[in-house]
Amino acid sequence: MVELREDMSESTLIADAKLGRELDADTVAKLRNVPILQSLAVDKLVCLENADNVYLKDAETVAVQGEVAHFFWILLDGELRVSQVTTEGHEMNMYVLPPGSAFGEVPLLANLPTAVNIRSVANTRLLRLDEDGFWTLMTACPEVRKAILGNMAMRIQKMQSIVIHQEKMASLGTLAAGLMHELNNPGAAARRAASQLRENLMRLHALSAKFTRIKMTQEQKECILDLQAYALSVKAPLRMNSLEQSDAEEALAEWMETAEIENAWKLAPTLVSIGIDAKGLMCAHSEFPAGEFSDALSWLEAMVSSMQLVATIEESIGRVSDLVHAVKSYAYEGKGQKQTLDVNDSIHATLVILGHKFREKEIVLEKDFAADLPLLNTECSGLNQIWTNLLDNAIDAVSQKGHIKIRTWTEVIEKDSTTSQKYIGISVTDNGSGIPIVCQRQIFDPFYTTKQVGVGTGLGLGIVHRIVEQFGGRILFSSEPGNTEFVVRLPTGTA
Repeated sequence: MVELREDMSESTLIADAKLGRELDADTVAKLRNVPILQSLAVDKLVCLENADNVYLKDAETVAVQGEVAHFFWILLDGELRVSQVTTEGHEMNMYVLPPGSAFGEVPLLANLPTAVNIRSVANTRLLRLDEDGFWTLMTACPEVRKAILGNMAMRIQKMQSIVIHQEKMASLGTLAAGLMHELNNPGAAARRAASQLRENLMRLHALSAKFTRIKMTQEQKECILDLQAYALSVKAPLRMNSLEQSDAEEALAEWMETAEIENAWKLAPTLVSIGIDAKGLMCAHSEFPAGEFSDALSWLEAMVSSMQLVATIEESIGRVSDLVHAVKSYAYEGKGQKQTLDVNDSIHATLVILGHKFREKEIVLEKDFAADLPLLNTECSGLNQIWTNLLDNAIDAVSQKGHIKIRTWTEVIEKDSTTSQKYIGISVTDNGSGIPIVCQRQIFDPFYTTKQVGVGTGLGLGIVHRIVEQFGGRILFSSEPGNTEFVVRLPTGTA
C-alpha cells in the first residue's frame, strides 16, 4: 500500500509505490470494465504488463494542479475526487471519477501541466503507467490508442464548453452593473408616475364630488364632454421644439391668469401638450363662472395628466420586460439539443443589453437588418457571445459620439461547379482607431489583447472564432484607422 501525505505529488508516488506487474484474473476482470479497453481482446492486455498497482487510503493525492504530469492512470477500485483551485485561491470540488475511469492522457499528449487536483475517496486501487509505458501502449496497441485519443478529444471538447460557459458568465458579470442601471431607470420612472397618478386620482375624486353639488346647464355639460372627448382622442403628447413649446405654455398661462384660473402656470404645460390653447377653452370660459371654470380646467388637466402617467407606466414596464426578455434570450440561448435561432433577434437582444454603453458614449448606432433572413437550425450554442464580443470591442474602439453599424444579409457562395452554399452574413463596422497591423495576425489567438491591463482578457475574439467555427462558419476582418469591419458568415444549407 502506498503511504501518502496529502501534500505528496506524482514524483513522490514514483519512489513509494509498491509495484505489482502481474495481471491476475481479478485485474483482468476489472480491466474489461474500462471503456477504453472493452474492445481489446484478453490476450492484448499484455500491453499493460508494465503497469504498476497503486493502493491508496482515503484523501491521498494522485495529482496536483499545476505540476508536470508523469503518469497515465486507470482506476480499478474506489473513487477519486477531482477539484480545482480558482484564481481567488478557493478549492472547488468538480466531480467524482468512478471505477473504470482512465485519465492523465491530456497532459501527457499535449505537454500541459495538470489542470486539477485528484484525491482518493476511501480505499482506492489504480493501475499506473509512466511516460515510457504510456508511449509503448500508444505504439503497440492501436485499438487502445484510438480509444485514448477519442477520450482525449471528448475531454478537450468538454473543456472548451466549460471555457465558453465561463466566458459567457464573465460577459454577463461585466454587463450586470449596466443592466441594474437599465432596470433601475424604468423602475424609478414607473414608481414616480404611480405616485403622481395616485395624487391625480385623489384630485379627480375631490373635483368630481364638487361638481355633483353644482347644477350644470346642458351647455356646460356639452362643453365639458367635448373637452373630455378631445383630450381622450390625443394618444400621445404633441411633438414641439423647445421654443414653440415654451411660447405656447407662456401664452396659455397668461390667458388663464387673466381668466382668474388657480395654478395657471402649473396647468398650462399639460394642456399645451395635447394641443389646447386659449381658443380651445373659450367655450368653457363663456359657460362657467370664474370659480367653476378654474375647477373645470383643473379637472381636465388631472384627467390628461393621468392618461399620460398611465402611458409612462406602460412604457416603463414594457422596457423592463424587454430587458428581462433580452437577458433570458442571452443567458438561455443554446440550451437543449436541436434548436431554431433567429440571428436578427439574437443581435437585438444583445443590443438591448449593451444599450447603456451606447448611450454613455453617445454612439450613433446604425442598423440594417435583412427582413427575409432565414432561421438557423443547429445544435450549437453561443451565438449571442459573438455579437457581445464584437460590439463590446467596437464600443471600446470608438471615441465619444462615434459611429457603429451592424448589418445582416444573405448570400450564396459556390462551393464547386455543381453545388453552392447559402450563408447568413453579419458585419459589425466601427469608425474607431483601428487594429494595428502588427497585431492583426494574432487577433484571434487566446489571451492576446490590445487593451490596457485589467480591461481585456484576450479571450473575447478567440471565443468568437471558436464559436463561429462550431457553427461551420467563417469570420474575417479588415481594419484601418477610421474603419474596422468584422464579417461573420454562418451556413444555413445548400442553395
